[in-house]
Amino acid sequence: MEHAQHGYIGNKDDYLRRLRRIEGQARGLQRMVEEEAYCIDILTQVSAMTKALQAVSLGLLEEHMNHCVVNAAQESDAAGQAKVDEAMQAIARLVKS
Repeated sequence: MEHAQHGYIGNKDDYLRRLRRIEGQARGLQRMVEEEAYCIDILTQVSAMTKALQAVSLGLLEEHMNHCVVNAAQESDAAGQAKVDEAMQAIARLVKS
């Protein structure tokens, strides 16, 4: 599959910036544990990191629905349904996490 087909490409730099920030949060969490920080402070940072990951996930899901699913539905009913099914599975995984 060509990269140009991915719906998030237009916002790639934004996603990379967010992911780098999340990476920094993960390093900060490691440092907090190494330094034996207070449990609640660590949990607060875990919550912030989780919310940041959820925001990335929702953005990618929106891009997928607006681009990949729509394009597949325009190709054929079967292709559209396959992309909808794929999106539903991804949503189910996100809801479980």
